[in-house]
Amino acid sequence: MIDWQSRVRASPELFPLTLDPATDQVELIALQRVDYERASFLDARLPPSQMLPVSYAALAAAAAGMPARCDYIFHVGHVGSTLLSRLLGVHPSVFSVREPQVLRTFAQVELTDEPWRGDDFDARLSTLLALFSRTWTPAQRALVKTTSLVSELADRLLRAAPRSRALLMTVRPETYLATILGGPNSRVELRTAAPARLARLHRRIGGQGWDLGRLSEGEVAAMSWACEMAALATAAAQQPGRTAWIDFEGFLREPRAGLASALQHLHGAADPEEVERLARSAYFERYSKAPEYGYGPDVRRAVLDTARREHAVEIHRGLAWLAAAARAYPSLVGPIESAAAFDHVA
Repeated sequence: MIDWQSRVRASPELFPLTLDPATDQVELIALQRVDYERASFLDARLPPSQMLPVSYAALAAAAAGMPARCDYIFHVGHVGSTLLSRLLGVHPSVFSVREPQVLRTFAQVELTDEPWRGDDFDARLSTLLALFSRTWTPAQRALVKTTSLVSELADRLLRAAPRSRALLMTVRPETYLATILGGPNSRVELRTAAPARLARLHRRIGGQGWDLGRLSEGEVAAMSWACEMAALATAAAQQPGRTAWIDFEGFLREPRAGLASALQHLHGAADPEEVERLARSAYFERYSKAPEYGYGPDVRRAVLDTARREHAVEIHRGLAWLAAAARAYPSLVGPIESAAAFDHVA
């Protein structure tokens, strides 16, 4: 019989890929360092591999006493979070864990409040965070880059790992709208994710403010930004000493300052030589989710310029929707207006 319990405690080798809420069964997959380094998503997009099914109860017993002490990158989506995760993952003190599928499961369960509630939800979350906190060396600390919808759980995740810190990544609304509308794949994702995002936004404002069928594509993109930005702003307000904003546009303009700021927030120090090494990384010239493809800042700028020309009407509609939303719902004023301060964020 495989002694999987000892392997779970020894290293990140056995990774909890899925947790089925209906059966409480977990599927573990064997990953090596290089697998973590290559993966943009720790989900079904990993190369096919044999799974080891175990019950959640057995996994919780195996992980008993293991601490949850990981840090996080939360974001609104399409704002360079994968790039930052890859860059920081090169640092000897950082072990990057990108987009665990299980956290999306928790976000979906939290929205419906089924089948886990209260202590049952928190116990499962703490167990999984303890497993995400494992590292290959004692000098490392895990940095979990979540999927954007997991931002709804940001405050809860920070409370579950009491000494954790988080980077909150976003861009101004106009840049976000151009980014989404300028990419065919992102536009498909926009439509797919819109119903859940609108449900989350309605829950946040405490009412049914909008009919998705009446929103144009630019307005849906603006609603999506508002939903994710409101989640991040809530976490920032509730955990002010443990969160730090990163504006992706500012980060690309001054990557050394951005990297130093991120490392100082997460680890309390940033060695200038390490910052310089990271700032010279080839990742800046690659498409972060698929590094085999080139995609540097100049290409990104050209794509955004084209999107601004071709989708000017929808970008205008989206910005007008945000202004109207802020007038109608005061709780959205802070998240929307906070973007104006990004020039002053280190």
